Amino acid sequence: MVETGGIAADALRSYIERIERLEEEKKALADDIKDIYAETKSTGFDVKIIRQIVRLRKMDENDRQEQEALLDTYAHALGMIRG
Repeated sequence: MVETGGIAADALRSYIERIERLEEEKKALADDIKDIYAETKSTGFDVKIIRQIVRLRKMDENDRQEQEALLDTYAHALGMIRG
């Protein structure tokens, strides 16, 4: 292992290259996701709502219920929901 200034150059290069490969994969996945959202839009679905659903499905059930309860409480306080 070659060391330069106390740094193992081969190990550092390996880490950097692994990160670069993963960044490329991440970009490819992001492009695929973008294409799917475009496809949903072209078939008439509301992309904003789909993004919200995806975000909600990632949440823990308790966190989602708490968020929904707070949203309902705030909406009532602002007179947006009657009853």
